[in-house]
Amino acid sequence: MPRPTSPASRPWRASLRRSVRLFRDFRHEQDDPARFYTALATDSAAHVGQYADLADATLLDVGGGPGYFRDAFTEAGAKYFSLDADVGELSGLGEIVPGTVIGSGLALPFRDNAVDVCYSSNVLEHVPDPWLMADEMVRVTRPGGVTFISYTVWFGPWGGHETAPWHYLGGARARRRYAHVHGKEPKNKYGESLFPVTVAAGLAWADRQQGAEVVDLAPRYNPRWSRFLMFVPVVREVVTWNLVIVLRKR
Repeated sequence: MPRPTSPASRPWRASLRRSVRLFRDFRHEQDDPARFYTALATDSAAHVGQYADLADATLLDVGGGPGYFRDAFTEAGAKYFSLDADVGELSGLGEIVPGTVIGSGLALPFRDNAVDVCYSSNVLEHVPDPWLMADEMVRVTRPGGVTFISYTVWFGPWGGHETAPWHYLGGARARRRYAHVHGKEPKNKYGESLFPVTVAAGLAWADRQQGAEVVDLAPRYNPRWSRFLMFVPVVREVVTWNLVIVLRKR
């Protein structure tokens, strides 16, 4: 396995202290998104660095958004490229920078074996066919390269995004309630731009896909000692929050 790297020049550990820090920042996702996404991006670059040497690595961020992750991965030494279907998201921090591609995660406009690392954070739950996107990510990763997929699980506390926790009563009902209470539709519209993706579905896809070796399966925000809960049916759907699937292309 390639030598791990970290943009913060310190070892990355899935510790309880890290989990508490991320959850504190997460509480400000709505009122101070820069705080949360900057912290998450820095943590993500260090996390990916456990599986791939990011120095001079070509990295594609599928659903990269406005640029928080670009800064973190570039600082770690990667040659960063971003793809997003939403021009508004891409321009959230101002001008759309070079190396940015408008396109669909369901049909990545890149050749086979194009990048060293294909990364996606909290995007899979926003596409109607998440496992097609996952297959596409493996396709564009070069042999020996790393595919890193992270997504919010539906039955976790934040599965309904801004409509949570009412999504536990059904996504459509939660969407209607949000519109009634706030006088507008939620940003993440169930059935249009938000779909229920489970831990079980992610584990099943990782097991059946043939293009890559599964390197790691982990609850992204949780301390390492809690990983065993991912393999307890029903319980895993609630406590995982966010599932990470890491693969190395054959």
